Amino acid sequence: MIKTADRLNKISEYYFSKKLKEIDDLNKEGKNVINLGIGSPDQPPHPDVIKTLQDESAKPGNHSYQSYRGSPVLRNAMSAWYKKWYNVDLDPETELLPLIGSKEGTVHICMTYLNPGDKVLVPNPGYPAYRSAVYLTGADCIDYNLTEENNWFPDFELLESTDLTGVKMMWINYPQMPTGQLPTKELFEKIIAFGMKHKILICSDNPYSFILNDIPLSILSVEGAKETAIELNSLSKSHNMAGWRVGLLAGKAQYVNDVLRFKSNMDSGMFLPVQLAAAKALSLPAEWYAEVNKVYLSRREKVFELLAGLNCSFSKFQAGMFIWAKLDDKETDCYSYVDKILNSASVFITPGGIFGSAGNRYIRISLCSPIEKIDEAIKRIGGLK
Repeated sequence: MIKTADRLNKISEYYFSKKLKEIDDLNKEGKNVINLGIGSPDQPPHPDVIKTLQDESAKPGNHSYQSYRGSPVLRNAMSAWYKKWYNVDLDPETELLPLIGSKEGTVHICMTYLNPGDKVLVPNPGYPAYRSAVYLTGADCIDYNLTEENNWFPDFELLESTDLTGVKMMWINYPQMPTGQLPTKELFEKIIAFGMKHKILICSDNPYSFILNDIPLSILSVEGAKETAIELNSLSKSHNMAGWRVGLLAGKAQYVNDVLRFKSNMDSGMFLPVQLAAAKALSLPAEWYAEVNKVYLSRREKVFELLAGLNCSFSKFQAGMFIWAKLDDKETDCYSYVDKILNSASVFITPGGIFGSAGNRYIRISLCSPIEKIDEAIKRIGGLK
């Protein structure tokens, strides 16, 4: 057998990749599992977005290779979207790079800037892809722990007392996933000041700012942020386009050009009709977001009911399409707890431990299922008592 590359030694198959296979096997046995673990929007994109894709796909000239920098139509739409909603000015020619989903951007950024032995600050709990992308480069992760007592914000006093020698990058994510914690302008100002002081590239991952949140914030709105920060964003959650794979990288021209050097060797651009449909999505009015959030609000109340039945504690002021909850004190292991619910009630919820050791006493439930399924989950779980 051919031995795999050493870069794979610190990563394993993505948790959800393995768990979905297990759920598929259970369904083949007739279990009819209710999946409340995955954050894949079940509402459709706006009809005008779908129509744009259909119309543009029918044009014979729209099927060729595309610019590595993306369509000017899409970049202009991204620039206008950032100005309208975040009050951030971005030059569409030089400060924006469309991505085939923001998850690929996580790897692109790490591969662009990190060498073996470099160090990266990663949130705990936080999105597992940050850690995996860092390890793929041969760099090392340094956890910075987020706690409920500190509103899931970084402890800057503790960070300042940490040996930051060799730290080149810091990943942040607000609204925070998995905790749903919203940012403040003051938080972003502190993060930018920290990055400037220590010459650390701040990598902001910002896909959740429109879900159950009336005031979207971008770290690039902070004065001087472009000198030390770049931002990833996505249409997956905000526009119900997860499978379309449309994201973006925003930042000053030098950072965008750096990442493009790597990205241009990895793909040949996004299908033009998808780009034009994405541009249409970015032009949607405030009413679009309000209608999407109206559905999530009703589901959130049902999930609160489910969690109360599990004797979990949780904040009712979370943004994003998940609810993060702390297990009852008698429960000590989130993984065995989740497996117990799955095997006994055929309901899948996410163990908080996959987001880091700080999540071991927590679970996460997705709002991406209709109320009828959440009601059925409540009944099934209630039957365990």
